[in-house]
Amino acid sequence: MSEQHRVAPISSPRLDLVLMTEAFLQASLAGDRAQATTLLGYPVAAEWLEERDLIVLRINDLRANPGYRPWTLRAIIERASGAMVGHIGFHTMPGPEYLQDLAPGGIELGYTVFPQYRRRGFAREAVAALISWAAAQAVPRFVLAISPTNEPSLRIAAGLGFQQIGSHEDPKDGLELIFARDGAA
Repeated sequence: MSEQHRVAPISSPRLDLVLMTEAFLQASLAGDRAQATTLLGYPVAAEWLEERDLIVLRINDLRANPGYRPWTLRAIIERASGAMVGHIGFHTMPGPEYLQDLAPGGIELGYTVFPQYRRRGFAREAVAALISWAAAQAVPRFVLAISPTNEPSLRIAAGLGFQQIGSHEDPKDGLELIFARDGAA
C-alpha cells in the first residue's frame, strides 16, 4: 500500500483528492516521475513537476509542523481515467494569524486544474469536496484569493457562495481579490 493510501482520499462524484506526502513531494522535486507515480498510486502529470516553488514551500510546511499533513496538498484524480488533473490544498492549518481579522478560525485554499482538463467542472467539484471535508473538521470559514482577471475562478467562487471581503497586493501574483464563505453553507 502506498504512503498516500494510509490517509483516505476525499471523494466527490467524479474525483478523489489524494494526499501528497513529504516523500511524494521529495520525489516530485527531484523530478523522479516514476517514483512520484509509485508513491501517489496514480500517474503524475508532467505539469505537476513544474510546480517547484510550491513543492518546496509545502515540504518546508510539513517539516515545520507535522500536524499540517491532512491540510496539505492533494492531487486531484479523475476516478474514471486515473488521470491527475490538478492539485488542491490549504495554505496552512485552520486559524492562521494572517486570517484572524478577515476569517477568525478560517483557512485559505488554493487549486490548479491543468489546462487540458479545464472547463469540465473539476475545480468546482474539488473545491466543494475539500470545503465539505474541512467543514466536517469544524472549520468555520473559507478564504480564496483570486486575480481579478481569472474569470473562471471568479465564477467558481461566486457559484460556491463566496463573497468578496477585500483585496491585497501579493508580491508574486499582483492584485488579488479576497473572498470568504462560511463552512456550513
